[in-house]
Amino acid sequence: MSGGLRTSVKVYIIANRVTLAVDTNTVHHEKNEAINTKLQSFSLKTFRFNELKTATTNFRPDSILGQDGLGCVYKGWINETSFTAAEPGTGIAIVIKRFSQLRTLQSHKDWSMEVSCLGQLGHPNLVKMIGYCLEDGMRLLVHEFIPQGSLNMHLYEVTGASRFPRLSWNLRMKIALGAAKGLAFLHSNEAKVIYGDFKTSKILLDSDYNAKLYGYGAAMERLHGYRSHVSEEDMAMYEEGVFGYAAANVYSFENHSTPKSDVYSFGVVLLEILSGRQAPLREKWMVELANNKALQGGSANFACKHKVSQIFDAHIDGRYSKDGALKVLNLAIQCMSVEPESRPDMSEVVEVLEQLQSSK
Repeated sequence: MSGGLRTSVKVYIIANRVTLAVDTNTVHHEKNEAINTKLQSFSLKTFRFNELKTATTNFRPDSILGQDGLGCVYKGWINETSFTAAEPGTGIAIVIKRFSQLRTLQSHKDWSMEVSCLGQLGHPNLVKMIGYCLEDGMRLLVHEFIPQGSLNMHLYEVTGASRFPRLSWNLRMKIALGAAKGLAFLHSNEAKVIYGDFKTSKILLDSDYNAKLYGYGAAMERLHGYRSHVSEEDMAMYEEGVFGYAAANVYSFENHSTPKSDVYSFGVVLLEILSGRQAPLREKWMVELANNKALQGGSANFACKHKVSQIFDAHIDGRYSKDGALKVLNLAIQCMSVEPESRPDMSEVVEVLEQLQSSK
């Protein structure tokens, strides 16, 4: 499970942002009371650090789910009624994100932004934040534990990750719809969040294969004028002429991410769901889609030109409606339109997927 979560816990620093060194003790004492007051309005549980130590057996290495330069993500346990620390294997499982020491004003700001964003947004298709720990120089976030890992681990082999059985067509469509609903909510007037780095590793699956989006906490700040963000991995691939999850215009730091940027990324995710192959678009038919050469004649002509077996995952061969599959392919093509204004809104994507679900 470390592959999906390791990626999803990254909080990226936007290019050209100035980071100022400050006295961390001053930041901690001046900010803690104000942050606690704000977070309490979100009905989040305030955990003591010792509670989380107990929940993770003193942050034991075998509790680690993933890590990056900002810190580690652990699996822990709490009592399902009192939410107090429980012995490993009892109560309910949680995810504890432990940040490294916050030594700058910007790192403190990043933590506060993520907590504020996650704390005030609630939706069935978003990972739920349970609480936080703000104690001395320590910052931790507590989320619900999503047992089935990230979507990419169910579509193709991910290095270092567990193997899961391949998904059926119906489950793929259920997950696509759930992810679309989560993204549509983030774009709504209620949330007003641009994800900015949407991909299959950010879609977690619960025990019933409900999609839960994760890793959008730092995205809220992008609404306030910061330049577009592309992950280092996607930028490296783009420089090699390989398309990733981001639309071509987003690779320029002169452009800003918009909801339509997320729509493009969702189109790439749909391609992964259909093909069972990783999104870096190295295959000829995928490159044609990314370049929008497929738009001439629509998805039906595109599917005739390329063998259907070449496009759709062989693990679901013959177990889906070809007409429905072509409609999903067409939706992916529309989402990946070169011109952002030609892409549908995520609310429209939800409508199309709901219609396909009801007509199966």
